[in-house]
Amino acid sequence: MREARHFLEWQLGRGRAVGLASLSVRDIDLYMDMRTAGLRRISLASVAARLRSLLRYLHRTGRIPTDLAPHVIGPMLYTYEGVPSTLDSKQIAAVLEVTRKDSSPRGLRDYTILQLLATYGLRESEVCKLQLEDIDWRAESFRIRHTKTNSCSYMPLLTPVGEALLDYLRLGRPQVELREIFVRSCAPYTFMTNLYGMVQRRLSAADVTPPGKRGPHVFRHARAVELLRASVPQKIIGDVLGHRSTESTNAYLKLATEDLRAVALDVPGSEVLS
Repeated sequence: MREARHFLEWQLGRGRAVGLASLSVRDIDLYMDMRTAGLRRISLASVAARLRSLLRYLHRTGRIPTDLAPHVIGPMLYTYEGVPSTLDSKQIAAVLEVTRKDSSPRGLRDYTILQLLATYGLRESEVCKLQLEDIDWRAESFRIRHTKTNSCSYMPLLTPVGEALLDYLRLGRPQVELREIFVRSCAPYTFMTNLYGMVQRRLSAADVTPPGKRGPHVFRHARAVELLRASVPQKIIGDVLGHRSTESTNAYLKLATEDLRAVALDVPGSEVLS
């Protein structure tokens, strides 16, 4: 619906309020040129798919005489074609060390969140939805609500994470009645829903620049690579990361490129070609 409104506003705003009957392939090309400027390939493909759906609907309902959907040109996408951004162990250590030196309430909060991201590879939403009752201090474990699978798992509360969490709860967390653990450091004191800006600031403070995106997922990707290099079975990695299937874990295999080169087989006849 959002794409339909956008397209119709654009079309009718060009002085064509008489209707859609005269819509042509050229109009579609002009719209795509305007709409997709600066978009990444995956976003461009999404726009093209939504526009095709709209055009098919317009044709089926008799609003345009010809089905123009086949004339919408979008990029071809391939499974696992993009390499996710990640961090190496030295970069993660640098970010944690710089953040640990910030003893302000915000610093205590951010350090605890970064410990969770780096240690367990949690998703942003899993960190934000972590509640006080999810922590079992006696059993030294905590519960994770996996947002994509609607399931829960339990992880050991490792000492560095537990200590950071205690420091934040005692010295950094605002005195509020919210059950969510991580709360904004400034009023209004609501629970956090987005970690992208925080992670970006902490990466910048440590002078760490990932090759691609700079959000919470870089820590998740790094954890996946660490497990892969430790020869942890792919099924277990998927369970730790809360994946529905091993297919979701396959994307991380590309990040361990040096490990894949080490086990690569020589191509017969390659000596002659070289």
